[in-house]
Amino acid sequence: MNIRIAAAGRLKERYWRDAVSEYEKRLGRYCSLSIAEVQDERTPDQPSEHERELILTKEGGRLLKQIPEDSLCIALAIGGKRFDSEGFSRYLKQQMDHGTSNITFVIGGSLGLSSEVLGRADLLLSFSDFTFPHQMMRVILLEQIYRSFRIMKNEPYHK
Repeated sequence: MNIRIAAAGRLKERYWRDAVSEYEKRLGRYCSLSIAEVQDERTPDQPSEHERELILTKEGGRLLKQIPEDSLCIALAIGGKRFDSEGFSRYLKQQMDHGTSNITFVIGGSLGLSSEVLGRADLLLSFSDFTFPHQMMRVILLEQIYRSFRIMKNEPYHK
């Protein structure tokens, strides 16, 4: 299984990079993982609707270039489908059982994802009604992917 994360923005703080590195190491037993970071746009404190659309379009164009054509695309969006950990694991296993070998997860910047990226997605995935910083969301996503593989393999994990 090839898993790719396409994310707007770079991990600036060392603690986020360390956490991502730890999950990259753990996931190496289960899948091939790659992370593509694209430049996020500077966002003013109170952007106009026009500014919001321009920012989303620019970031969205960069993110779309990171999604291989043959990849199942899962975009993280507040209004998306929710799973518990076991359900998410079952979903990923079903995808693999049906021949999916490439999955790309997309994490937007501070304003979310463009309509073009959302339209490309095969699944919109939500972790919560809360809004999380994209750096934190990357770590949460990696932890849940790791947990999913542990569940699939009937290996112990913290409930």
